[in-house]
Amino acid sequence: MSSAITPETAPSSQNFIRAAVEADQRAGKWGGRVETRFPPEPNGYLHYGHAKSICLNFGLAQAYGGVCHLRFDDTNPTKEEQEYVDAIVESVRWLGFDWGEHQYFASDYFPRMAAFAEYLISAGKAYVDSLSAEQMREYRGTLTEPGRNSPYRDRTVAENLELFNRMKAGEFPDGTHILRARIDMASPNINMRDPAIYRIRHASHHRTGDTWCVYPMYTFAHPIEDAIEHITHSLCTLEFEDQRPFYEWLLEQLAEGGFFERPLPQQIEFARLNLTYVVLSKRKLIDLVEGGHVDGWDDPRMPTLIGARRRGFTPEGFRNFAERVGISKSNSWIDMSVLEECMREHLNDTAERRVAVLDPVKLIVTNYPEGQSEECNAPNHPLKPELGTRTMPFGRELWIEREDFMEVPVKGFRRLFPGNRVRLRYGFVVECTGCEKDADGNVTAVLCEYFPDSKSGTPGADNYKVKGNLHWVSVAHGVEAEVRLYDRLFAHPHPGQRREGDAEGLERDYLDDLNPDSKRLIRARLEPSLAHVAPESRFQFERHGYFVADRFEHREGSPVFNRTVTLKDSWKNPGS
Repeated sequence: MSSAITPETAPSSQNFIRAAVEADQRAGKWGGRVETRFPPEPNGYLHYGHAKSICLNFGLAQAYGGVCHLRFDDTNPTKEEQEYVDAIVESVRWLGFDWGEHQYFASDYFPRMAAFAEYLISAGKAYVDSLSAEQMREYRGTLTEPGRNSPYRDRTVAENLELFNRMKAGEFPDGTHILRARIDMASPNINMRDPAIYRIRHASHHRTGDTWCVYPMYTFAHPIEDAIEHITHSLCTLEFEDQRPFYEWLLEQLAEGGFFERPLPQQIEFARLNLTYVVLSKRKLIDLVEGGHVDGWDDPRMPTLIGARRRGFTPEGFRNFAERVGISKSNSWIDMSVLEECMREHLNDTAERRVAVLDPVKLIVTNYPEGQSEECNAPNHPLKPELGTRTMPFGRELWIEREDFMEVPVKGFRRLFPGNRVRLRYGFVVECTGCEKDADGNVTAVLCEYFPDSKSGTPGADNYKVKGNLHWVSVAHGVEAEVRLYDRLFAHPHPGQRREGDAEGLERDYLDDLNPDSKRLIRARLEPSLAHVAPESRFQFERHGYFVADRFEHREGSPVFNRTVTLKDSWKNPGS
């Protein structure tokens, strides 16, 4: 298995494609023009891998003063919906990119594609085949054996044109005929063994309705779209490398027919994103949703961009991630911690600080007057004084973290225990005097006394030297909130991979590696300012991590926060 890229080993830039673009510019190819495209199929939601491709295509065009097209390859009407088009548009814009007037659809070109297919038939470069799908597989050959010519390969041009026109007219059921390019059934590249270019499909298209009964194959449509739109650099992942000879063959045939001018678009392949602790297979993502293992496509644990947005991941973090992992010609695994660290870096710089108590127990300041409160000042960002301060109300009863008290402390424990002093962050120094318990011996309240002259920021406060510093929220003023503690969806870096200890011969299901602690719902207590923030507002909850107000369920006075990422990587050497 390829070695993993970690935050420590990630390159700052790794982009051989830019070198190719600069070489083309030095040679004057395309007149120095750079035109790229991001070509999603509108049959699902974009995921982390698409984010890398979006950043590459749009970023490359921006770097060289060019443009990037957003193009929907909508050639399969049985799986495509307007819902996906809308979601893709929203996600690309959310990442910070814009295509201006350059939004296109493969379906925009259906008439021209059909005309190109008829030209290929007329030139003897395509024919209608009537083999069944099973027979076509049999005739295709293998990696070590050449294919065999179809018995229908030698139909006349007139026969092929008639059959293709009848296919377009809807006279035949699905699967009875297919249009194939006539290339070479003995080619060592199976993709050049007379590939299919048009199939019959009686299905309503989300844009063209029932206008068409035949639809182009993706491998036929894609190079034509690139040429029509004058794309210079058509960037694809490595699985399309074996398709490049057909891409070039098709454009050469059409250029010879006078349809396109040279230089033609150039396809360049790069390694797709392989990220640990996630699955990016569309089939597996569908299984996760339909199997109820997650709460939908925008579940913050899903590696979809709509899920990432709801989790609180940032466009800037994704762009930094894309730059950090770079572009390579060889496959490698990127550790999830690289993506998480990119998010931490951006959030650490931009997220204001707030206080939340996630596992609350009451702290009673017994010598503080009942019914009285006062304000304590806290900075909004410790490194950005220009962001100002906020006030936190202090009173007799406070919430603190349950783990911050031990009646019998272990060695090295510096927080609250009888006789010990700590500072309540931004507030006063207190000394623990004991606790209250219920009938079962559970601690229901911690007791302490405060020192009135120890308030942070006042003269004399520094005279108190303590080692513990605790977070707190006023009971009277704090807000109860639902907080969702999200973690990685899978507990193993390579879900479904067999490993030492598995039963011999047993196939490991990737679902067996689901992390049972990937989502925990808790009732937390928050400082009062958090009750009035807008959805998608991001904060660092001091001590706990970075959190975002849920974009759909967060409401004024009824806050819901999702944990985006912890303050530090909690998955280092987690074991397998």
